[in-house]
Amino acid sequence: MSVRALWIISHEKGESVTVRFSRRYPTVEQRAKCLAGSRHVSVPEDATVLQLLLTELGLADLDKPFVAARDDCLYRQRQPALELHVEGAGGGVLWPVLAIPQGPLILACLPLIDAPPEPRPPLSSLFSVSQGLALLTGLQTFLCGSGGKADSEGLASRLAAMPSVLLQVCPLGTPLGAPQTGAPPTAAVPTPAGAQKQPAWKTGLHRGKAVVNVDLKEVVRSMQYGNQSRQDLWDVYGTVTTKDILVHPCVTSLDASILTASSVDDSDSSAFSGPYKFPFSPPIEPFRLCSYTSQVPVPPILGSYQLREKENQLRLAVSLKLHESVRNSFEYCEAHLPFFNRDQMGSVDVKVSSGLLEVSKEKSLLVWVIGQKFPKSREVTLEGRVTFTGQPPGPTDPLCTGLTAYIKLYFRVPDLTLSGCCVDQNSVQVYSSVKPRIITSRELLSSEYYIWNSTGSAPVSSGHMML
Repeated sequence: MSVRALWIISHEKGESVTVRFSRRYPTVEQRAKCLAGSRHVSVPEDATVLQLLLTELGLADLDKPFVAARDDCLYRQRQPALELHVEGAGGGVLWPVLAIPQGPLILACLPLIDAPPEPRPPLSSLFSVSQGLALLTGLQTFLCGSGGKADSEGLASRLAAMPSVLLQVCPLGTPLGAPQTGAPPTAAVPTPAGAQKQPAWKTGLHRGKAVVNVDLKEVVRSMQYGNQSRQDLWDVYGTVTTKDILVHPCVTSLDASILTASSVDDSDSSAFSGPYKFPFSPPIEPFRLCSYTSQVPVPPILGSYQLREKENQLRLAVSLKLHESVRNSFEYCEAHLPFFNRDQMGSVDVKVSSGLLEVSKEKSLLVWVIGQKFPKSREVTLEGRVTFTGQPPGPTDPLCTGLTAYIKLYFRVPDLTLSGCCVDQNSVQVYSSVKPRIITSRELLSSEYYIWNSTGSAPVSSGHMML
């Protein structure tokens, strides 16, 4: 696997967006030309890449919420592997451009695909995608630290060290390792003798307690309409699948029967239920071992949203019910109620049965902070009236006109997965002269969790959400 180009972009609030660092590899680009032939799309200048990337990520043209090349119904964005549509002579589509936004930075790279551009191979079959993401994740940790944040001076010093770092971890465009947080690499220093595996970028041996952390994160999406004419949709995905198994390149072998049993068509209801066993030699830095999808019978929170409009006043009625199978213990749980294409929010007379209500009149937004627990009934309600008489006009959205409106839920539940998937701490085997401490964790997160107003029209999703 090789990288054609790599970019590090800064997008601090209040400052101009700039390319802080970029690197191109002409020898890899020449290989890309030989593979693609007449369909080869050259990597444009950094300024062009910057604008295309910001548009694709929704960070540019904020006054134009609809961009046809990105938001058309026929185009399905698959982050973090993006398409960049290059215009002009020699234009075309750059794919897959891997991008990881992290705090004030965006890290992106264009891996070399060792296959003809058409027909486009599935992402799950491309080893270069996994390698590219591993490289970006390592650089992300090196630049921002394990907490995802870095002071301006520390970030500047690490960016200045990037040429030296890439010379060691990605010579001639071929990744050999990935740096972690810490001081930039310096000259070699004497180290104790031993057979400990070392990454190419680091000159000293690891010092500290022997700990193995295995974290399992599961994400739930939902589209709820509260209307019998529309079917509610939801799905769950995490980070070990009953369908296509995506594994990190450090995995040394997999039983062919697992891959055969789990690689089924969408129309086939059969699936391999595990347990899964992955023998691998882990890199030093944190990494994603594998991904999975799962079916669950019901979404964790069922909601009802009703709006009634009279002149410049809206009557709201909201009900949220936590399913009995879900642990009533959140790290946070919030419901955001935005109102678009109206005058600025005026008076607000809204009551909630549980939690707190925050009002942002400038953003025409109600934030319902439900908190860490639902009441014993597992149901909370919101009722009231909102008037819109202020000036200037509030935020706009071409989709949410009239009574087309939604609630978006944000929540995190620690030590829980809807699928029941978990990592057995006693089954983690480490072959080392030092016995490490094994720490496992799991969590459930919401993503794109919408409850639409049942008294108005609403978009119908055509994605891969399941009943």
